[in-house]
Amino acid sequence: MEAQEQYLQQEADASQIAQKTVYTILFTISFTHLLNDLIQSVIPSLYPLIKENFHLTYAQIGLITLTYQLTASILQPFVGSYTDKKPKPFSLVIGMFCTTIGLISLAFSSTFIQLLLSVSLVGIGSSIFHPESSRVAHMASGGKKGLAQSIFQLGGNAGSAIGPLLAAIIVIPYGQVNILWFTILGVMGLLILGKVGKWYGNHLYLKKQSSTATHHSAVKLSKGRIISALAILLILIFSKYFYMASLTSYLTFFLIEKFHVTVQQSQMYLFLFLAAIAVGTIIGGPLGDRFGRKYIIWISILGAAPFTLLLPHVDLFWTATLSVIIGVIIASAFSAILVYATDLLPGKVGMIAGLFFGFAFGMGGIGSALLGWLADETDIFYVFTICSFLPLLGIVTGFLPNIEPKKEKK
Repeated sequence: MEAQEQYLQQEADASQIAQKTVYTILFTISFTHLLNDLIQSVIPSLYPLIKENFHLTYAQIGLITLTYQLTASILQPFVGSYTDKKPKPFSLVIGMFCTTIGLISLAFSSTFIQLLLSVSLVGIGSSIFHPESSRVAHMASGGKKGLAQSIFQLGGNAGSAIGPLLAAIIVIPYGQVNILWFTILGVMGLLILGKVGKWYGNHLYLKKQSSTATHHSAVKLSKGRIISALAILLILIFSKYFYMASLTSYLTFFLIEKFHVTVQQSQMYLFLFLAAIAVGTIIGGPLGDRFGRKYIIWISILGAAPFTLLLPHVDLFWTATLSVIIGVIIASAFSAILVYATDLLPGKVGMIAGLFFGFAFGMGGIGSALLGWLADETDIFYVFTICSFLPLLGIVTGFLPNIEPKKEKK
């Protein structure tokens, strides 16, 4: 009898803790996301240097991105699905280890094949890191899922913004081997993720509590309706990340060719765009929690279209200004999309995170490769003009089911 009472008390305590937002874990996992994505952002930051040193075409630059993004994307749904069933708290450390090894290999690469092998290691590390770290954020959310994903995504986007800036200071002026300085961040990430993995292992009951709460609160839809909604979300991911591939991979070349800025100056403009993405990310999640995720998705994709259509046709000042506006608006979508998708399929956080992170990376990689080929066949200005129409696909948001009104009426 006493044992049963203790068990019931533990269940009650677990339920109470599951309803609390664990900010220390959220900001810690966000910081490791910053470290992870900062390291990974070194890859596109080096494109002007690598293109010159290895005498590469735009298509080969796109192939580097494709290799990294595909290795980062293909494995993610499988990793997420597997860990939904069998959580692996210390897989976070394994992911960061692969990323760090890939970075070391990149510093010493002397052939194009070695470059591809190095970035594929970084991609594998990413495919392991993202599904499990996203699950940690979900577990620590205390029900504030949009806010939790925004905090988590903020770290990644901040890291992606800082990476090119550091690369412009540390690597571009002094050479490829100076990539090794970034391994310090990898080691730091390994140590921190060891602590996070320990917390994750000790709090697996939060996963059960969170999944149960989500299951009870989820809006019931038919299987066909859920599949169609997921397909619409993936179309939106396609439009967002295919467009962003044009900026993250080729903005520096666009600025250099059109406005004759230096490589380092082009990196600063890229930093402004990526910093704007970080700002947009932290805004999107809480707004989605408050006003409904469908509305935020609608605004953040379709709302960017007027600015993307203008960007290829303005001067340097307005190119920089519009890139910042676009970054803020379009970045607010991902947290809302991811949480909306997890509400559609409760208890499948790892699979959903893996699918959507993986698809996002895959679209970024395929987009970069195709746009690189197109730039070789035409020119970089034509690429930016064509891509400016992609956010118009945001109109399909109107076909998403309304799954949140019941929550807001409570």
